Amino acid sequence: MISLDLTTRLIHRDALILILDKPAGLPVHAGPKGGPNLTAMLEQLRFGLPRNPELAHRLDKDTSGCLVLGRHARPLRTLNDLFAKGGVEKTYWAVVEGGPAGESGLIDMPIARRSPERGWWMKPAEDGLPAQTDFRVLGRTGDHTWLELKPRTGRTHQLRLHCAASGFPIVGDPIYGSAPREGGPVLHLHARGVSVPILPKKPAVTAEASPPDHMGEHLAALGYQGPVSPTPPELVRPAAEPVRRRGLRPK
Repeated sequence: MISLDLTTRLIHRDALILILDKPAGLPVHAGPKGGPNLTAMLEQLRFGLPRNPELAHRLDKDTSGCLVLGRHARPLRTLNDLFAKGGVEKTYWAVVEGGPAGESGLIDMPIARRSPERGWWMKPAEDGLPAQTDFRVLGRTGDHTWLELKPRTGRTHQLRLHCAASGFPIVGDPIYGSAPREGGPVLHLHARGVSVPILPKKPAVTAEASPPDHMGEHLAALGYQGPVSPTPPELVRPAAEPVRRRGLRPK
């Protein structure tokens, strides 16, 4: 069991939607073995309404950041339609091993399931579903790059697979990257921001989430000077990992 006050992680609240800074290490739904999950905690976010809010999309267990919820049935229908049609702009930050040759570009790489038994395990495939990701370099060192990623499509594990198959896997990725299954760094992928046009005649609702503390050391080495968001220690316990800075030896 974990004790997590979701109200302290709210970034936006209005009559229609909530935007939550989901911590890394917390799955949004219960898995086959049960265990703590975000859906089981949503009663905390009723704020007087008769029903719990519901997820409008999902993030992987180890991906942190902006998660949008509908507070009741009408906005949830609108949100589902917006996400299905690509109407919500999503911005992610990632720290990757190595990095792309250019400073910006488009990864256009169709994706398909690798195994019918595991629907989440993906591979590049010419006959797969279209998948496109815009990237922009925000910082570089000799070993790592800080990327801004904007998915045009919303395929399972799209960002993780696109980065890995392009030659720069995300730090801490044990599935598509070089991280070990146990005891390695936590996935360095963060849902930095969203822009949600929930009402057609009003400006989109925008929100940003500070990156998680497990990404802080790498991001600082790459030039980030902003705040970080604490991750409850019972959710993730990243192993110590040396960070190489230019001109400095790892401690």
